Amino acid sequence: RVAVVGAGVSGLAATKCCLDEGLEPTCFEQSQDIGGLWRYTEHIEAGRPSLYPSVISNTSKEMSAFSDFPYPEDFPVFLPNARLLDYLQRYVKHFSLRERIKFGTTVVSIRKHPSFATTGQWNVVTEADGKEVSHVFDAVMVCSGNFSEPSLPLHCFPGIERFRGRYFHSRRYKHPDVFQGKRVLVVGMGNSGVDIAVEASRVAAKVTISTSRGAWLLSRVFDHGYPWDMVFNTRLMSLIRTNLPGPLAWGLLNYKMNQRFNHENYGLQPEKSWLLREPVLNDDLPSYILTGRITIKPGVKEVKENSVVFHNCPEEEPIDIIVFCTGYKVSFPFLEESVIKVENKHASLYKYVFPTHLQKHTLAVLGLIRPFGAIMPLTEMQARWVTRVFKGLCQLPPQSVMEKEVNEKKKNQVQWFGLSFDEVLKTEWLVYMDTLASFIGAKPSVPRLLCRDPWLAFTIFFGPCSPYQYRLGGPGHWEGARQAILTQWDRTLKPTRTRVPAGSCSSFPSLLTVVGFLLLLAAVIFGFL
Repeated sequence: RVAVVGAGVSGLAATKCCLDEGLEPTCFEQSQDIGGLWRYTEHIEAGRPSLYPSVISNTSKEMSAFSDFPYPEDFPVFLPNARLLDYLQRYVKHFSLRERIKFGTTVVSIRKHPSFATTGQWNVVTEADGKEVSHVFDAVMVCSGNFSEPSLPLHCFPGIERFRGRYFHSRRYKHPDVFQGKRVLVVGMGNSGVDIAVEASRVAAKVTISTSRGAWLLSRVFDHGYPWDMVFNTRLMSLIRTNLPGPLAWGLLNYKMNQRFNHENYGLQPEKSWLLREPVLNDDLPSYILTGRITIKPGVKEVKENSVVFHNCPEEEPIDIIVFCTGYKVSFPFLEESVIKVENKHASLYKYVFPTHLQKHTLAVLGLIRPFGAIMPLTEMQARWVTRVFKGLCQLPPQSVMEKEVNEKKKNQVQWFGLSFDEVLKTEWLVYMDTLASFIGAKPSVPRLLCRDPWLAFTIFFGPCSPYQYRLGGPGHWEGARQAILTQWDRTLKPTRTRVPAGSCSSFPSLLTVVGFLLLLAAVIFGFL
């Protein structure tokens, strides 16, 4: 019996994977419906994520689908939150997950059972309709996310207590009306910060973004008009990024990021560092800077009654509203600190999933990672691995080995080869997916496919690393995986090619060329695959 905490993206994947492995999941969801972060509500609910109605996914539908459930072909390439929620509802219906979910039920506490040392069981206390109930489960999958408890470090902004205007955390933002005719400061340059600044600039008198470190800016529309992640996250590109010497890999990334526009000219250039931070996805910011709607400034030095002073800027900036887009805290209020230790917003977990010190590995955390790629197939892959660990079909390394790896990750060391990642963006998306897939025997083998199914091998190596690749073989094999891979561009272009001039031909990416074939053979020969 497995307790699943939360019915968002991670919780639904966990519940489904439990059923696939013959386990008995019970999913506890404190709200009255599924969706987690992606279920919009006008009011803010305590303990739940909160999003604004204009949110659109940052990853394309083909790259962010669950691996055995493609999006409908008529869905847009990047999804408004309502369409993504629709997809999740279809997923729940297709795999009959709703009967496994207890809605309106809050997990109050999870504690080790007295017999934990031998059984690995957990006492789980839940509350519904004012009544608490105690349960015993053989394992627990924590899928509660990390977008519920805002981080608001006011102590880092001297003078904020004197500010006569209004300030709030981005979690409280819903509509841009609040900014009408106001002078707005957005602190922080993550995805939410830039989204809110862009929306505010359409009605505000002036909008300023304050960022101390800058950020790379990507558009959803990438090379030749294709979705960014279908071009960026391919096996060929990942192979190049991870095997080039570090300085060369960084130089290549720097060139690619500045190809659309020079970040330095727009005040966006990240601080000099060999550690890659999470890029920002936004299609509007460069043009809004060009047209004067948005101004980029350094970090805040001091807040005054009606203005703000920035570092290295002597003049004061008049401000009416401050929006703090300063992220969220990682917390597990239902768990004892001895189970999962959180330091500097990060939990110490092996492969970002398992606490290293437990005698029995019967508790796992899903979705607590910020990859440069789609989170949905990643949490699904975590769930596939976790359920097989619970069943004893996959073994974890000794505690000392796991702790050594976790500690190495904390050091944020610059790697000799490939890109090095900072404390937030910890890993190459495709490498992480392949690592977990190899644990369960679901990683596709390009050399074997080259002999058996060359066309599929080419598509897998040169094309997007879509999640269906991880259903071609191994546990959880799906008969429709091959067809889903070969038709992924059809589903991508279907909602956009709504007007086709007479005599036009398909404009799919011409990746499978003779040159590509020779490159693939060379890669096989030299053992890179």
